[in-house]
Amino acid sequence: MTGIPRQLSDLLIGCTAGGATHQDTNIPDIATKVQMVKDAGVFDYIDRTPPDDEFPALLKACERHDLPVLASGWFYVLGRDEALFERNIHKAQLLGGMVHNVQLLTHHADGHVATDEEVAAFYLRASEYAARHGVVACMEVHVNMWSEHFGRVEQVAALVRQRGVAFHITLDHSHVIFKMDNPQEQLVQGMKADVDAGRLVLDPAVPGHVAGCWIDGNLVRHAHARAAVPANPVNHWARHPDGSPGRGIQYPFIRPHPGEYLAEWNEALLEPWKRVVRELMAHHATDVHSALRHISCEFIPAVDYGAGHKYSIFDNNIACARWLRDAWGQALAAAGPADPMLSRPPEIPHHG
Repeated sequence: MTGIPRQLSDLLIGCTAGGATHQDTNIPDIATKVQMVKDAGVFDYIDRTPPDDEFPALLKACERHDLPVLASGWFYVLGRDEALFERNIHKAQLLGGMVHNVQLLTHHADGHVATDEEVAAFYLRASEYAARHGVVACMEVHVNMWSEHFGRVEQVAALVRQRGVAFHITLDHSHVIFKMDNPQEQLVQGMKADVDAGRLVLDPAVPGHVAGCWIDGNLVRHAHARAAVPANPVNHWARHPDGSPGRGIQYPFIRPHPGEYLAEWNEALLEPWKRVVRELMAHHATDVHSALRHISCEFIPAVDYGAGHKYSIFDNNIACARWLRDAWGQALAAAGPADPMLSRPPEIPHHG
């Protein structure tokens, strides 16, 4: 144990607005989404970067339901979207956000693959700008991004630390888990060579696995909770504009009814994903310096995830949130009793 054990309120659980729908059809408006997240009774906040025309409705709904927008996120192209990043940080500040999830795409606007040095330089600028507005910028581990070769994360972190700045990530380890036992997916960015050589370990049951290294290195400030399983079934129920099927980075957290999912459901397959969550929570429960603050449930209806499926996206987010709270309580119990004089809940800024 490396610090004073925490309290239940030291970890906030939210839901992304994209996950506040049952399927990818008849998606509710933002006011309805806010009410759904609030009425579920298991979420502390909603996670959203609203388009300009949605901003007033989101703000009004959050004030009506007393539900803060503590987290936000967007995807960016290096060399093109720096001004967009700044506008989104302003939105986060106006909404009372604490963290902004940054998805930086693999390629620079001029077509070349963004280098580690370019990603680090972007992060240093973005982190400083966000901090001036009371927001923490976190680089997400995600497919189609610079970080899809997971070995690059620590390389960029090292470059940032050389400048005396903490490097924060959003951990969405569904992107790690679905590549287990999945040679075709491991080929992206040439990662398979490192996996085959043992330089990069995906399996959380093996010491030194990559997600565990990020956790132990205290890189994780924010996390997304969307379950996936090794060699997750490809989503052939939905296709991208080019005709390719969804990559399959989402697995139902609760048993779907017959015909609602494209494969036979097996709860035991969720164990590798759950194992990483338990490891993250154990770290947060026992390390007073833990950077983690919040986890957003993110079962979503996009093509690479749950599009075309018949199970309820939102019901899975609710079930996941309940499991996260139980797992957090178990992590606290394992850590020992907290001293109420030395541990206090995080401050939740007003959303207006």
